[in-house]
Amino acid sequence: MATMNTKLSPVDVEKRKTLDIRAGDTVRVWTKIKEKDGKIRLQAFEGIVLSRKHGIESGAMFTVRRVASGVGVEKIFPLYTPSIDKVEIIRRARVRRAKLYYVREKAAKEIKRKMRSEIYKNVPEEKEVAAVEVETESKSE
Repeated sequence: MATMNTKLSPVDVEKRKTLDIRAGDTVRVWTKIKEKDGKIRLQAFEGIVLSRKHGIESGAMFTVRRVASGVGVEKIFPLYTPSIDKVEIIRRARVRRAKLYYVREKAAKEIKRKMRSEIYKNVPEEKEVAAVEVETESKSE
């Protein structure tokens, strides 16, 4: 019986196993997107890794979060999917948690704080209002 050297998956499984993605890393994931005319193009999704689940087994996944136009966007990528072309680790961060889900609430709190400060910037202070009233009274006399 001759052994056949066939490849079952288009993904280099051994290379993906050695890919050391951890929570806190900033990564750029290049995904293949099929367009209407049949062409395949690559699209990058860059963000911070919130979690890595199921180690290196066949169902392994990692979650990437990015803020696009002021809105938080999260994508969950299966590690061994053929739709991922490559994963680049841009930056490593030292974190003290395995899952960084608290970043979601933290980002929302920061946005609320910024909005609150913007509201107060647009409201004139009492001294400015008083100065305007004094100027109008002196002109009318």
